[in-house]
Amino acid sequence: MQKIDVRSAYLDFFKSKGHEVIESAPLVPNDATLLFTNAGMVPFKSIFTGEIPRPNPPIRTSCQTCIRAGGKHNDLDNVGYTARHHTFFEMLGNFSFGEYFKQNAISYAWEFVTEVLKLPKDKLYVTVHEKDDEAFEIWKQHIEESRIYKFGDKDNFWAMGDTGPCGPCSEIFYDQGEEHFNTDEDYMGGDGDRFLEIWNLVFMQFERSSDGKMTPLPKPSIDTGMGLERVSAIMEGKFSNYDSNLFMPYIEEVAKLCGKPYEYESGASYRVISDHIRSVTFLLAQGTTFDKEGRGYVLRRILRRAVRHGYLLGIKKPFMHKLVDKVCEMMGSHYTYLNNKKDSIKEQILLEEERFFSTISSGLELFNEELKNTKDVFSGDVAFKLYDTYGFPLDLTADMLRDKGMVVDEARFDELMNEQKTRAKAAWKGSGDKSQKGDFKELLEQYNQNEFIGYSTLSSKSKILAILDDNFKITDKLQPNQEGWVMFDKTPFYAQSGGQCGDSGVIKDKAIVLDTQKFHGLNLSLVKTNGTLAQNESVVLEVSEDRHEIARHHSATHLLHAALRKILGSHITQAGSSVEATKLRFDFSHPKALTADELTQIENYVNQAIIKGANANVEIMDLQSAKDSGAIALFGEKYEDDVRVLSFGDVSKELCGGTHVKNINEIGSFFITKESGVSAGVRRIEAVCSNAATNFAKEIRAELEEIRAELKTNQPIVNIKKLKDEIRSLKDELKNSGRSKSIKLDDVNGIKFGVEVIENGDIKSLIDDIKNANSSVAVMLIQPKEDKILVAAGVKNANIKAGEWVKQVAQTLGGNGGGRDDFATAGGKDISKIPDAQKVAVEFAKEKLK
Repeated sequence: MQKIDVRSAYLDFFKSKGHEVIESAPLVPNDATLLFTNAGMVPFKSIFTGEIPRPNPPIRTSCQTCIRAGGKHNDLDNVGYTARHHTFFEMLGNFSFGEYFKQNAISYAWEFVTEVLKLPKDKLYVTVHEKDDEAFEIWKQHIEESRIYKFGDKDNFWAMGDTGPCGPCSEIFYDQGEEHFNTDEDYMGGDGDRFLEIWNLVFMQFERSSDGKMTPLPKPSIDTGMGLERVSAIMEGKFSNYDSNLFMPYIEEVAKLCGKPYEYESGASYRVISDHIRSVTFLLAQGTTFDKEGRGYVLRRILRRAVRHGYLLGIKKPFMHKLVDKVCEMMGSHYTYLNNKKDSIKEQILLEEERFFSTISSGLELFNEELKNTKDVFSGDVAFKLYDTYGFPLDLTADMLRDKGMVVDEARFDELMNEQKTRAKAAWKGSGDKSQKGDFKELLEQYNQNEFIGYSTLSSKSKILAILDDNFKITDKLQPNQEGWVMFDKTPFYAQSGGQCGDSGVIKDKAIVLDTQKFHGLNLSLVKTNGTLAQNESVVLEVSEDRHEIARHHSATHLLHAALRKILGSHITQAGSSVEATKLRFDFSHPKALTADELTQIENYVNQAIIKGANANVEIMDLQSAKDSGAIALFGEKYEDDVRVLSFGDVSKELCGGTHVKNINEIGSFFITKESGVSAGVRRIEAVCSNAATNFAKEIRAELEEIRAELKTNQPIVNIKKLKDEIRSLKDELKNSGRSKSIKLDDVNGIKFGVEVIENGDIKSLIDDIKNANSSVAVMLIQPKEDKILVAAGVKNANIKAGEWVKQVAQTLGGNGGGRDDFATAGGKDISKIPDAQKVAVEFAKEKLK
């Protein structure tokens, strides 16, 4: 086989056929029904379903990054144990939206496979749907009829769902050789590995209704997919994707880290790590962060699974962050954003690894404790806790049990896992364009996108092009006191996008404008009518005065972004924002909380920029030129070919379609009101400016005056320090009052022993003092506290477990408790039972200390 860059060859080939080459869409789709982008067609879903018209040009090609590690499409548990399962993979595809169909799709596929990849024709086979005579006849023009197989719906029919676009598909298979694969399943259509599918051509030909009827589409389309990893392996003559040059460099790095050579038969852990580092790196680079739920939970699960496999290889300290350099080296030339985020990615992974390494030993401790109570079947609840809390995959727990002749209660584990899956499917909320079912396709075909004129004016005389009811269905009018969505030919109302809220205002004498949103590029305003509002009516539009305050807060976010990058470093990237008339919120990638000094520097930087002033400068340029000029773009944001670049002097330069001040000195004052964590690796700053900043300062001053009045002083800080000293002194007196009581300790078989009821003092500290003063001791202190009871027990070099001891006593007091063998606490409710509890404590202990 020849050496070839399959990705570049594919994209160049279809570009030569007139296809527009588009960048890979984000791994996190703007689609609440999907956890991750899991196929090349996902970015075009709205086109295929007919929600919006086909694009121009109508033929495109891409190399789409995909992840299958959560939700319906989840290959995680197979990764490392099979030849071709991955969490992260690249899907090559070419798409036609009503332009060419079967003839061209088949011809292009055959030409690429045989003339560009130069795969031997005698090793290629094709499948078609059993009723697709058209595809069968076309294939006969390229390949012998004996190499074309017909299969039914199960293998060769594709559908997006129970209803909607669907159609037959045709697949190309590569014969890996009878000499290598010769089982009963190694035949065309079998489950063996001899015949490997390399390309699937979907002929989107019909519309299936709810009654099962299939109606031919007026403009049938093409959706294809070719897995880069498996084709690359074939080109190198490898039977496993992991043996190809796409994975072996990672495997070799893992071998260096663990000091053990890689062998395929026993190398599952090497393969797991090599796959998972790609997923983790790409997800972090695109803004997903480690979290307790949703996509962040899946990301954490992937990393921890890899770390655990490293632990099995003997790597007992953080190592995954060291592999990020190799990902950037191998994939950064095509996905350039990896190189820009490399340092930040490594830091986030290192922090997460350190968190997990602190729990691995605890997980093993839990496993061993449960093992003591297991005869044949290991608890499904504990197995799930090991998986969910400590990151132990089920197969790892099963492997540890297999050596002991035990199994896991998988039924209970699966029950808990299903509950977890429901929680883990967190919906994704996009930053701009909304996706709703409705008559948007009709609007786009009739009017195209309407014109936004709100950069230069806050009012206009406009014409109502269309009205939609609250179900987004076209109607000719709205009645009084009715809500609906209105599309104007030109509008000054800004549609929510890029974090900036949508405009409100009025249709003069007609309606209140409650909000403005974007739907498939259409600018629509949500209105509530005073009177009747009709299609084709001419109206006067007026944007709310809030727009001025919104613009000031939006410009302030740009200055804040610049300040963060200047003071904290260039690794800072925006992870979300919200801009309103009274406040702003800015989320950004950073591994740790900001110090008070850093917050002061950031606030000062923004205010100094405001004082100096700089005019807003807007340029329209093509996307690549904008990026080359140094303008900051947000990953995953939808940008047109021509973009709007906004700069404020030499302070800030970003791609932004929002509304802004003409000069930054219009922002006025800027105050940071809060800094907090959103999730691991993501921080949040909340701030105010302009009128909101003035109100904030007034509130602070009023609060200060109230403090002065309460303390009866003009020096509140001095008085507060005095009060803190007095409180500290009183606490010490209270603690010492407990220490002053002599705890009586008897000698039981050489062990200092005692059970005492005390009124005051910190019983935990008292027990520590007693343990430090004696070489062998077992002591319990019981303390009534208003309407509850505190119990603490300390043990040192004695044959009694503190956790068991306090549990016995807590039961008598109507409470519960537990803890370590050397120290434990409990609580109780029935104060009248204290004498009984003291008696139980003494009897239980003396029995153990015999």
